[in-house]
Amino acid sequence: MLKELYDYRELLLTSTKKAIRGKYKASFLGVLWSFINPLLQILVYAIVFPYLMRNTVDNYLIYLVTGIIPWNFFMTVILECVSCIKNNSGLIKKVYFPRIILPLSCALSGLFNFLVSCIIIIFFCLIWKIGISWVIIFVPLVAIIQTILSLGIGLILGALDAYIQDLEYITGFIIQLAMYGTPIIYSLDQFASSTSILITLVKLNPLTTLMNSYRAIFLYHQIPGIQSLMCVAIFSILLLVLGIFVFKKLEKGFAEQF
Repeated sequence: MLKELYDYRELLLTSTKKAIRGKYKASFLGVLWSFINPLLQILVYAIVFPYLMRNTVDNYLIYLVTGIIPWNFFMTVILECVSCIKNNSGLIKKVYFPRIILPLSCALSGLFNFLVSCIIIIFFCLIWKIGISWVIIFVPLVAIIQTILSLGIGLILGALDAYIQDLEYITGFIIQLAMYGTPIIYSLDQFASSTSILITLVKLNPLTTLMNSYRAIFLYHQIPGIQSLMCVAIFSILLLVLGIFVFKKLEKGFAEQF
């Protein structure tokens, strides 16, 4: 598989560039929507949720920014991976190429857009006088782990979507629910004394570790918890291996499904 990806590296590069440029190609503001969308989302949450949170989180606006932008990265990669096989059905039926290039290009374009969107986080940190420290060098490491996790999930769902047409809509609904299962708009410190199953599941959620890592870097200027981050990295790699296995098993029948 790696040899095939190397042989088709030009196609992978082209597909990734197309995914980066094509999303907002027909819109008037173009790539600026990559900044405008999260800013509008942050604005809505910043107006509504501080009243619900009752000042339980310091620097809540920065807390929101460092949760929403990484979450959008995860959500975008998953949703694009799910639909990438169906959206390229015409190409799949006509030309041979490693099908894994399609979800892989979605993940790589998502990673690129996220790293660019980190400019927004830095902007907010500077404006609100949180500042930036040298620990920002850990951001690419956390982002790569998140990319591996997202790609592993995306490979499985993308392959299944070719056979189960409704999976795209089901995934959208589950992603919405998953947002509330991740501490993005709330803090786990509010439930420190809780022993409920739901809170335990939130703590075990790998995205919780990733969000905490981004906040440690940007908000608290601390090195993220290496031990918990490595656990998520190992889990993500295992999930990616499973995703590749499932994808390779199912890709033989992709052309017959359309």
